Amino acid sequence: MRLPTPKAPAALEEMGPWLVGSLLHPLTLRRKMDSLLNGHRYAKAAVDIAAHDLLGKAYGVRVADLLGGAVTDRVPSYYASGVGEPDDIARIAAEKMAEGYPRMQVKIGGRPVEVDIETLRKVWEVIRGSGMRLAADGNRSLPTRDALRLSRECPDIPFTMEQPCDTIEELAAIRASVHHGIYLDENGEDLATVIRVAGQGLVDGFGMKVTRIGGLQQMAAFRDICEARCLPHTCDDAWGGDIIAAACTHIGATVSPRLNEGVWLAAPYIEGNYDRTGVNIVDGHIRLPDGPGLGVVPDEGRFGKPLLSFG
Repeated sequence: MRLPTPKAPAALEEMGPWLVGSLLHPLTLRRKMDSLLNGHRYAKAAVDIAAHDLLGKAYGVRVADLLGGAVTDRVPSYYASGVGEPDDIARIAAEKMAEGYPRMQVKIGGRPVEVDIETLRKVWEVIRGSGMRLAADGNRSLPTRDALRLSRECPDIPFTMEQPCDTIEELAAIRASVHHGIYLDENGEDLATVIRVAGQGLVDGFGMKVTRIGGLQQMAAFRDICEARCLPHTCDDAWGGDIIAAACTHIGATVSPRLNEGVWLAAPYIEGNYDRTGVNIVDGHIRLPDGPGLGVVPDEGRFGKPLLSFG
């Protein structure tokens, strides 16, 4: 399992003493954290998620209910491949389609664009007519030249281009010339950026991580902005265990089905669980955990000694 970024404990150590005795309400708590420290949303997300869990347990309701109410107890996921040879990625796409995943995300970039084009064509040959949606995720790696070529040479394949280029300015430069929808991922760091690109019509959707934007309170605001502008989006994990997986699943359960591009979880790549049963993907979907709060009860003995303690 990946260790937390060294910056997160430092940020929590800075905020922690001043949060003792704060109101548990996530909105008030977020404002308090913002008054103490600028940025560091990944650290604030940990506090936010804990507050939602405690509040849910106090009221005896699920976090999804605190966030507006679940529209499904079977939350769609999606599969993200690595960058690989065209035949290998097509084989993986066939396997994931058979498993029930409603969406396939193919990683591209870092190589000749001709190989990426061949990969997308072979994947499309496999999934065409199945209803499985397709995304090409550049992870900011493509020059505008290659992003334009990728779109122009695949007009018959209905994929979305997720963060093909490095900056918002580069995406704006190609926006009017591509034949496919553009999703913002890594550049979508806060609500101000989301409002900016949505308001200017620069994107058609988002890939969003709960920790990147600062937790569930901010994620719910992001969800509502997207719904107001009819922008599809994901609600993704950022390589963690059952706690963050449950948080992503709860917010994902509240997203309008027509805008829900799925919840990506790191669970298939992590050995073991903190919770007794864990949060897992079955048939391409995630069952919303039962019980109040996040619905997971971690075994505290598996965490070792606390890194920080306040009170």
